[in-house]
Amino acid sequence: MVIRRVLAPRIDFGALRRELGLPDDYPQEARREADEAAAAPPRPAVDRTDIPLVTVDPPGSRDLDQAMHLSRRAGGGFRVRYAIADVAAHVRPGGALEEETWQRGQTVYLPDGNVPLHPHSLGEGAASLLPDVDRAAVLWTIDLDADGATTAVRLERALVRSRAQLDYPTVQVDADAGRLPEPIALLPEIGALLTTRGLRRGAINLPIPEQDVEADGDGWRLVLRAPVPMEEHNAQISLLTGMAAADLMLAGGIGLLRTMPAPKPEAVQRLRAAAAPLGVHWPDEVSVGELLLGLDPGQPRDAAFVDQAAELMRSAAYTAFDGELPEQSTHGGVAAAYAHVTAPLRRLADRYATEVCLALHDGRAVPDWARAALPRLPAAMAATDRVASTASRGAIDLAEAVLLQHRVGQTFDAAVLDVTAPSNGRGNRPPGGTVALDDPPVRARCLGELTLGTRVRVRLVTADAATRSVAFELA
Repeated sequence: MVIRRVLAPRIDFGALRRELGLPDDYPQEARREADEAAAAPPRPAVDRTDIPLVTVDPPGSRDLDQAMHLSRRAGGGFRVRYAIADVAAHVRPGGALEEETWQRGQTVYLPDGNVPLHPHSLGEGAASLLPDVDRAAVLWTIDLDADGATTAVRLERALVRSRAQLDYPTVQVDADAGRLPEPIALLPEIGALLTTRGLRRGAINLPIPEQDVEADGDGWRLVLRAPVPMEEHNAQISLLTGMAAADLMLAGGIGLLRTMPAPKPEAVQRLRAAAAPLGVHWPDEVSVGELLLGLDPGQPRDAAFVDQAAELMRSAAYTAFDGELPEQSTHGGVAAAYAHVTAPLRRLADRYATEVCLALHDGRAVPDWARAALPRLPAAMAATDRVASTASRGAIDLAEAVLLQHRVGQTFDAAVLDVTAPSNGRGNRPPGGTVALDDPPVRARCLGELTLGTRVRVRLVTADAATRSVAFELA
């Protein structure tokens, strides 16, 4: 589970890379296959280059998985056309490149550079939906009624051409000024409709902030940046497509779902207890999702609450099935059946799930190479999720240790978010828990007799960049 996106370009993350065994380069044969595929990209028979698609991503992105065009339907409602990079058309089943992508599983993001799933010649080149070039894509066409409910789904392999590469900050400025480009002019309206439908289902969307560690004189300062509203609207299009994919697979009796039990009531109660000391007002009738929607994760206390809410989402898994439908078929955070299909440049599972959807939609057999991969994918993705999560957490821990290393012995105001009891009743593990500082916005372990939902004064006892450890004690 990614808690925050970290920007800290002046900090060396090399030790973390080595500890996780992250690869520096690709095997020669895998790179050769990627370069050959990039030199002779596929050209699908269906030409949809007339659709004026655009991409919307973080500034500077090159691995562009998705492009969209939104329009109103003549009879009412909306049409969402969502083109997804057709990675399977570039990667030969059984080849060295496919094998290497199974070893990697997903792109791992670190503040000093990414460890990509695919070589740059594909992931940031011939397979990426860059502007003003023809690209192979899987094009989803999803029709919605006026309330945002899905009424029809079609998908096909097609040749597409993005007209522009847009980024979130610029798009948000344009949205605020009422001058969004035509392909995404309806994104705020459709995104809001889909968000409302999700909240009615009980969906939980985490507004993950960006954490920037900047030099400040002889020390450092930590800056939180909340996601702009257009990021959430954009995410809703991806969720819409993932739900359509899950419905296709469940109807066809074969596929790969992203599943998670609904949060347990006791976990929600612990989260509710953490709200008060953070100054987060949580009325009884408001759901977790509704509460999160109203927070500003650019503010330290709200960001700490979002971090704690992420604990509700830690039991997500991939569930493969072929014939008998799985007992757990829904995702508690989405509050619906859901599948990963919209990020194949960055996530291995999407390539195979998409191939299943194409076959089911066309009424043909799922290709043997895709069908055979399904039962292997949950374990492979669980392993790579652990690596990515450790990398994300390790990057945050290192950044926070660097931020605090000159402040050992100082005291801070904090909120108690969680409490850990001593183990086995024999004192092997001292009492303590998790606290969130008001300033800087750091969440860390604290020793002492803590009471959940209270405010305390804590003393920094450890801030070690070498071990990426930060610890406090009750002052």
